[in-house]
Amino acid sequence: MKKVFILVPESAVIETIASPRYIFSGANQFLQANGKEALFNVSLVGSTKEVKFNNGMFSVQPDMLFDEANKADLIIIPPLFGDMKTAIAQNDTAIPWIVNHYKNGAEIASLCVGAFLLAATGLLNGKKCSTHWAYYDEFKESFPEVEIMDGSIITEESGIYSSGGANSYFNLLLYLLEKYTDRDTAILASKYFAIDIDRNSQAAFMMFKGQKDHNDEEIKKAQEYIEQNFQEKITVDDLAKMVAISRRSFERRFKQATDNTVIEYLQRVKVEAAKRSFESSRKNISEVMYDVGYSDSKAFRNVFKKIAGLTPIEYRNKYNKEGMAD
Repeated sequence: MKKVFILVPESAVIETIASPRYIFSGANQFLQANGKEALFNVSLVGSTKEVKFNNGMFSVQPDMLFDEANKADLIIIPPLFGDMKTAIAQNDTAIPWIVNHYKNGAEIASLCVGAFLLAATGLLNGKKCSTHWAYYDEFKESFPEVEIMDGSIITEESGIYSSGGANSYFNLLLYLLEKYTDRDTAILASKYFAIDIDRNSQAAFMMFKGQKDHNDEEIKKAQEYIEQNFQEKITVDDLAKMVAISRRSFERRFKQATDNTVIEYLQRVKVEAAKRSFESSRKNISEVMYDVGYSDSKAFRNVFKKIAGLTPIEYRNKYNKEGMAD
């Protein structure tokens, strides 16, 4: 059972407290409907027994207080509302609580401008983070040691997650759901809650983040280049030259760091991009094939089936109910 704590901070956006609870609780129902056990134990956690919002117009009663919330697997930080410095000050008691849980193995996810409270813990120093585009300058000024990313991107680093602005936080919730369960459950949740899965995000490539748990910075640079330019014709020689390593050393280090050859990694990236396109668009097989950089339909079909376990048509018909066989 995964223990999910949703923080109920002062000056929070109230609907972003409810949404994560609905999604993870709904996932339990989906799992049980498929003969599996419920996976998530979801609780609202706050510093007081009642947290008021919008000048007392609304209030939320947390399920437990900080000192009652023990050993989390995941902590979700909702976005704050109003002046960020004031909102952080109002929630100063949450900061050591978040840090303590992270040190004890919990993963932390900030939604939208919840990144301000997460950054205030110091856990983001030296790491990448997304937030709402309208707050970029303020975030950079407040937390210069954090690398701010495009607000459409979901970031993951060392068990810390963040999402961009507005409703893009739903993509992060779906990504976390997929990570803890499987792709089928995430797709089912996206359809049930009418969320466009992977829209405006780089979540399609989050499965490769585990392959970046190494210290070879040149190889990480090559991985990121592949993920950002997979549609182009990329050669091993080009990548080796880009990071100033001999081809032989580059191939050896890449395999050692990622457990894939360069070609295998590139194929996986292309297939993941194709899978997401099949799941979320009405493009036909040829259009998707060209989008991800293939021109040979036989080669595309063979690589796709080898990695995904299904042909492109079978995959699209299974995961995109609006798809029509070519």
